[in-house]
Amino acid sequence: MRLDLFQAGEPVLRQSARSLSLEEIASDSIQQLIESMKETMHEAPGVGLAAPQVGHSLQLAVIEDRHEYIKDASPKLLSERERQPVPFHVIINPKLVLVGEPDIEFFEGCLSVAGLMAIVPRARKVRVECLNEKGQSNVIEASGWYARILQHEIDHLHGTLYIDRMYARTLTTVDNYNRHWKDKPIAQAKGLLL
Repeated sequence: MRLDLFQAGEPVLRQSARSLSLEEIASDSIQQLIESMKETMHEAPGVGLAAPQVGHSLQLAVIEDRHEYIKDASPKLLSERERQPVPFHVIINPKLVLVGEPDIEFFEGCLSVAGLMAIVPRARKVRVECLNEKGQSNVIEASGWYARILQHEIDHLHGTLYIDRMYARTLTTVDNYNRHWKDKPIAQAKGLLL
């Protein structure tokens, strides 16, 4: 079942979400929420979706960067962004450790800030300790675009949106991003916007 996407200004997007117990993770209601979030993320489309974005203040997010999202991107662009497909997975009660400073900058968008994008600095590498949809412990070590997705989704679980971290002068509509910046190196965009 497709869920409604909550937009910036909704209080749930600014709250710290609560952790889930193992019993809750195994429950039919949480398992159904995960399936509905997956469907909602695919239909949007997006590469990640956190429970607060669909009105649930829970430490839960789904992630998947599908091949079809990047198949038309140039190898140069994919290399600059260190982007490759990421299979579907669930993160619950994540603990994020940045490996290095947030010094890698690219445009980000968000399903809860519809129609806009901006340049956001993020750490290139992260380590995430979490539970999966079965309540099993998992450690994720990620770099590049995958690390960016993880940081973005985990921010949602703490009431933070990318607009809190963005360079304000780079805020653009998605249409203008596609027209002016999508295929340009980030250094060129920064040189003109900052």
